[in-house]
Amino acid sequence: MKKSLLLVLAAVAALMVLVAALTTPRLGHVAAATRLAPAHNAPLAPKNPQDDASDDDPPAVIRFASNPAPMPPFLVSDLDDNVISTASWRGKVVLLNFWATWCPPCREEIPELIELEGRYKDRLQVIGISEDDAPPEEVRAFAREMGINYPIVMGSNELAAEYGDVPALPTSFVVNPDGRIVQKHVGLFPIEVYDREIRALLGMPVTVPIETFEDTGQIFLKNAALATTLPGVEFRGLTQKQKRAALKRMNSENCTCGCKFTIAQCRINDPTCSTSQKLATEIVHEIRSGGPASPSAATAAR
Repeated sequence: MKKSLLLVLAAVAALMVLVAALTTPRLGHVAAATRLAPAHNAPLAPKNPQDDASDDDPPAVIRFASNPAPMPPFLVSDLDDNVISTASWRGKVVLLNFWATWCPPCREEIPELIELEGRYKDRLQVIGISEDDAPPEEVRAFAREMGINYPIVMGSNELAAEYGDVPALPTSFVVNPDGRIVQKHVGLFPIEVYDREIRALLGMPVTVPIETFEDTGQIFLKNAALATTLPGVEFRGLTQKQKRAALKRMNSENCTCGCKFTIAQCRINDPTCSTSQKLATEIVHEIRSGGPASPSAATAAR
């Protein structure tokens, strides 16, 4: 009798586990589908509420670069053979969106860009820069199928050289009405992030504070030379003079991981790179112990 009762109880417990498994939302799967996982070479930005925002909890702060660089100009034709000139966007907020038809997060983002383009009409210009290797005709067909209402241009070596700091797709550069790039977003972000930034740049009311940060490589890697700290680099024990010398070397010597960046740029662009981590640590150790303080001195010592 006891044995039969135990078997019945075990069967009930197994059934309860099965029901729970079938009815519990697969939150991990949803999160993976709606957020782009950080790329191996994604840049490390300063702690930004926008980075941790969810669709249900938009960021509480708008952040713009205090030293925005001018948007590199270009003159190209879009997929419909219309001339696209950056000079014609003066006075508008611009979203330069690097994407591709084969990129799932890019495809998920398109409806939001369509909505923003329609919402702000003549005050906003969204430009899609396709990184597809497919012929323009295929990209054009995809754009029409998706109902894209903003111009799309095909990426080129020239554009890649001007906007080379695109670690993953999608990547969007936010340009203010003066033609300067004030923010860069890598991956998917809630539409509220862009909406608030657009409103702030157009001088419209916003309900959250606006903060500024110095671009020390978060937008353009060339600004890494302005950085006073680097991801994963410990400057403890150095005087200010020694720290400046260490940073100068890291901005002068190239990383040997194959990235073609300086050590400082590699640390910002890819904090997981063990090569730049080791090189930076060696530089700090040499300077702390009174070793070579400059690339020329290091060369002479060898």
